[in-house]
Amino acid sequence: MQLLIENQHIVNMVPPTSTPAGLEQPVSMKDWDHATIIIQVDNATGVSGTAVTLTQGTAVGTTGAMTDDKSLEFDWVYVCADTAAGDTLTKTAVTSDTFTTSTTSNKNLLYVIEIEAADLDVENSFDCLRVDLTDPTSAVVSAACILSRGRYMGGTPKRTVITD
Repeated sequence: MQLLIENQHIVNMVPPTSTPAGLEQPVSMKDWDHATIIIQVDNATGVSGTAVTLTQGTAVGTTGAMTDDKSLEFDWVYVCADTAAGDTLTKTAVTSDTFTTSTTSNKNLLYVIEIEAADLDVENSFDCLRVDLTDPTSAVVSAACILSRGRYMGGTPKRTVITD
């Protein structure tokens, strides 16, 4: 049996919170070719939604900090607009490298963003990634990252990805 944890690295990028801005944990993709970012949203009544953007950097610093950070382009997000009603993810276009989560009250939602290490500005040593979330009104959000297709693993333990 092959376990997910044996071939991927899972990181809590944003703990469940109603005030995520400033709590975002960047990750280093130095040893990984792919990142899957999973954002969960629990909307209450009167929710405003949260804006989601991606940032890349050349080094991971403390929580939320990266060296030489700049915007990361992405074109798609996969969305499940009501996890109580189903589990289908719909590929949805992103405009100007950002999207806002649903403002529908009393819904649980799931968003998935797929990033290749090659999507980062690797020519200029950008190999770190952060998801940025604005504070929503009347919602709890969280984000996790699953790093996959490890490079240079060769039987050695995987090093941490939240420090450089």
